Amino acid sequence: MAVIIFDFGGTSVKYGVWHENKLSQHGSFKTPTTWAEMQTQLKTTFTRLQTTVDDVQGVALSLPGVVDNKKGEIRGLSAIPYIHNFPIKKVFTELFADLPVAMENDANCAALAELWLGSASDVDNALVIALGTGVGGSVIINRQLVRGRNLVGGEFGFMQMTPEDTWSNIGTVVRTVQRYNEKSGQKAINGTELFDRAAGGDELAQTEVDKFYHYNAVGLYNLISSFNPDRIILAGGVSARQDLAEILTHRVSNLLKWAGLVEPVVDIQTSRFSNDANLIGAVKNFKDCYPEITLK
Repeated sequence: MAVIIFDFGGTSVKYGVWHENKLSQHGSFKTPTTWAEMQTQLKTTFTRLQTTVDDVQGVALSLPGVVDNKKGEIRGLSAIPYIHNFPIKKVFTELFADLPVAMENDANCAALAELWLGSASDVDNALVIALGTGVGGSVIINRQLVRGRNLVGGEFGFMQMTPEDTWSNIGTVVRTVQRYNEKSGQKAINGTELFDRAAGGDELAQTEVDKFYHYNAVGLYNLISSFNPDRIILAGGVSARQDLAEILTHRVSNLLKWAGLVEPVVDIQTSRFSNDANLIGAVKNFKDCYPEITLK
């Protein structure tokens, strides 16, 4: 028995199949600019994946925004504006051959993956920070996901970092690259190239990378002083960088010392699943929503 999974991001839509207790059939397509185009891409991908495994039981979705699975809608704001404020789950169900559909916020999916099989499996209280096109997050207390009264618990990206900018607007690799490209006037580069240029001595790249670390360290410092969690887990594509947790641990520790907060232990780790966290967490959410369906 299998589940087909989609993870919507501002840059790309990732997909895969959960079958025999593992993730397979990885792939992605560029996030469409319209809802009509998105539906076409989803249907085409779903139909193709359905032919690769036997007995597909449903579809698990990881989505940005305030995802209300019970009401079947997505409220709030995200990098994909056309998915908000209409009965989207009903459309998904029709699109995916009337199979059961379970949807959850992308950062919450990352947290569920870490709780289930990953870096939060051995702690009671943790925060998951999803660094993607924007900044998402989740709060885990007593091994339970805390969604909040209006399902906005953990929306750390809305934290104000400067008088003009939120954490999402200023602290991601995507925004860092945009600032570099605008200031350099050169051909557009990606995040990997930016970090490589910084390591190679490009002063502008070094400045922008330093800002990236600074804004994220400030965000984590604020969260540690607010929640004092057992662990902070960094998810999203940039979490694949091997030195990310070490650099941010050093910077956050210095901020805590600056503030005179010597007691908090700074345990910052990266996701065990990196870019696959949202896909795996979407499967866990599907299992929670449909306990009567046995997945293998």
